[in-house]
Amino acid sequence: MKIHFRQLINGSALFLISMSFIACNNTNTAMSPELSAKISADERLSTVSQKAEDLIKSGFNAGDGYSEVWIRDLNTFVEPACKVSDTEKLKDALLTFFKFQGTDGNIVDGYTAIKNANGGTFFFSELAPEFAAHKNTVETDQETSLIQAIYKYVTTTGDKDFLKEEIAGRSVQERMSDALNFLLKERYNEEYGLLWGATTADWGDVQPEHDWGVYIDSSSHFTIDIYDNAMFLIAIDNYINLVTDQNIKDMWAKTHKKIADNTRKHLWDEANQKFIPHIYLNGSPFPADFNENAIYYHGGTAVAIEAGLLSKEEIKTAYKKMQENVKAAGAQTIGLTMYPVYPNGFFKNPGMHEYGYQNGGDWTWFGGRMVQQLVANGFYDEAYEALSPMLDRVIKHNGFYEWWTPAGEPKGSGMFRGSAGVLWKAIKMLEEKK
Repeated sequence: MKIHFRQLINGSALFLISMSFIACNNTNTAMSPELSAKISADERLSTVSQKAEDLIKSGFNAGDGYSEVWIRDLNTFVEPACKVSDTEKLKDALLTFFKFQGTDGNIVDGYTAIKNANGGTFFFSELAPEFAAHKNTVETDQETSLIQAIYKYVTTTGDKDFLKEEIAGRSVQERMSDALNFLLKERYNEEYGLLWGATTADWGDVQPEHDWGVYIDSSSHFTIDIYDNAMFLIAIDNYINLVTDQNIKDMWAKTHKKIADNTRKHLWDEANQKFIPHIYLNGSPFPADFNENAIYYHGGTAVAIEAGLLSKEEIKTAYKKMQENVKAAGAQTIGLTMYPVYPNGFFKNPGMHEYGYQNGGDWTWFGGRMVQQLVANGFYDEAYEALSPMLDRVIKHNGFYEWWTPAGEPKGSGMFRGSAGVLWKAIKMLEEKK
């Protein structure tokens, strides 16, 4: 998000093996007649999905508090946008990210009208002179978010010709490859065989060492975490499913398996049935006596489930733990970023106090993704249970707020399209299982 305080076998077989863990998580378990009837009678589902469509069709910027189109956010509402927005404008929004793509393949966070380029560091492109772009360098999910967004656009619309669209002589498919290769060349740690970034709170993009905290600088502590690597796995899988060249599929299948294996090896804490928060590459920014592994990351875990990294039993355990954390924090939904939180003062950014913003704020933007994964893995009762308080908040406050305090106070952008997008998809997935 953002803050504005202003190989041993052939590639084909390898791919099948690497994807088999994902396949075992999918299920055709039937929904009970009782739950099906309850869902059919629940008017909140249609009310919230309609509200989401109304909001999403009004633009692609992150929300009423943001002028920018952010790829992290757009990725989470592409599917409803395909239904209710002008698809030509949606295509242009996706292509604009490539117009700012670096020569090394990197993708910016977002772009805004050039008149809004005030404060911060901006990039400019002759290919899109009306816009200015920016990149929060502490995070490592811009490239993977764009690839996932394109996959959702192509599979939802069936517009495979989009991959042939050219920007400055290179096709979308080629530029997607450039983006993936940027991560392997510039954000890959050889020792662990995983992607790295700066220290942030779970999926966040605010580092603790700076008052603002969105740019890597001399104070940054580099680390490996679950969110970045799970996003990479999803993006690789998406890319493999979009390309037709078998050699390309085989090459990326090997990378997928390597990243998946290393993620489980280095980041999964089997004894505690959770992902460790960070592997530090140049020391930790936190006190030596701080037990960071006591923290359970909700968002990164949800994305890891989407990446196929957890078994059904592990998913069930994860949901139970999230419920326990919500109760312990006095929060409302499993969108709770993490529990326990980082103590006050651990982040210099004043917004990152205990239970503030990305440090324990309750984000439907990620809670909704966990609901999606509960549905995808056959946990329908749990999904409906987790979704229910999120629906109630939207209706009560007549808006898709960016995040919430544990007590249920709405914070941030009041019309946050990422929240609308993930809720819309969760609702549709649940309704399809009736």
